[in-house]
Amino acid sequence: MGASARTYLFTAFEPSGDAHAAPVIASLRARDSSARIVAWGGERMACAGAEMLCRTAEDGTMGVPSIGRLLSMRKTAADIVSFAASNSVTVHIGVDSPAANLPICRRTKRCGASVVQLVAPQLWAWGPWRIGRVRRIADHVICLLPFEEAWFRSRGVAATFVGHPVINAADPEDLGAFAPPTGSADALKVLLLPGSRTLEVERNAELLVECWQAIARAHPNAQAVVCAAGDLVRRRFEGLVGGRLGSRATLVTEAISRAAAWCDFAIAVSGTVSLDLTRARKPLIGVYRTGPIAALAARAVLSAGYRLLPNILAGRELVPEFVPCSGSSAPIVASCLRMAADPSWRQQISRGMDEIVQSFAGHDPGAEAAGLIVGVAMGERALAHAKQGIPIA
Repeated sequence: MGASARTYLFTAFEPSGDAHAAPVIASLRARDSSARIVAWGGERMACAGAEMLCRTAEDGTMGVPSIGRLLSMRKTAADIVSFAASNSVTVHIGVDSPAANLPICRRTKRCGASVVQLVAPQLWAWGPWRIGRVRRIADHVICLLPFEEAWFRSRGVAATFVGHPVINAADPEDLGAFAPPTGSADALKVLLLPGSRTLEVERNAELLVECWQAIARAHPNAQAVVCAAGDLVRRRFEGLVGGRLGSRATLVTEAISRAAAWCDFAIAVSGTVSLDLTRARKPLIGVYRTGPIAALAARAVLSAGYRLLPNILAGRELVPEFVPCSGSSAPIVASCLRMAADPSWRQQISRGMDEIVQSFAGHDPGAEAAGLIVGVAMGERALAHAKQGIPIA
């Protein structure tokens, strides 16, 4: 590696961030072959070619983290800043997790790094007053949703829409094995998605069990697959649920694309997984169980009309969403039973999802994001060329 070789630093703190960063790292490696690409992240980033300095994306956290988690994050932040201070980082790419990444990026920027935020913070949904912080810290924001570029640019933040790695993936990669359950050809097929974080599983496992049990009683031939986002989620779900899903339910890990293709519809804890289902044109019911006080606080803070990504992108309630939800589960169970019994409704939702997918057409998120990152590394003129698709030497 030459003395002038660039150093790109990626930091991701959740499984979804690991997945978002991997195709960008792979494209960046191909585009800037002499560069050093280092990361705090997960297995997918390692497989894409990053030099892993610490594994930080095995499980995410939401809400108020524990003292142990806070101390661990403080040490991780200090380690990242120490690396940036002693290794002349060219660009620090903070992947999603703005609450964790932006404070760290502010410090690495003082060490001389340019800053790119990969996955725009959802300020349009809550906390738009934080835009000044993003404007001060980020040299460029990479947007994964079509409307975000104009939203950030109108507020003085350099931003570019590149498509979404879930929807624009030519051939989605599943890390886990998936063998479809055997049964009659006309059996109802239900996918249960308990979330990507163990805390989400703890809050929603009982709700998913209740919904599936109601469907199983009403449809004796129905089958279910529970798709866990990783081994930690799988173990926590098994510990909470035990054998209460019954013999017609199968538990798999990291096989979301094939599981989505298999199912008739899904019951999903709110998150990026709703876009996996949108890409497959499969209806879903979105849930996120929380306490009544937290639910009221969320409704007061969230400014977007909808919480679930397919509804946000459609601009209407395309799919049922109970995000956040507290109190009685009866309306959720009723919606699940209606979805199970009404194939025409499922077809209507699928057509709406197809329209969403078309709005992402023509993008290659990994390649476009890598071009923007190299552009930031090489200056404004190179960034302009990257945005126009002009090769960068």
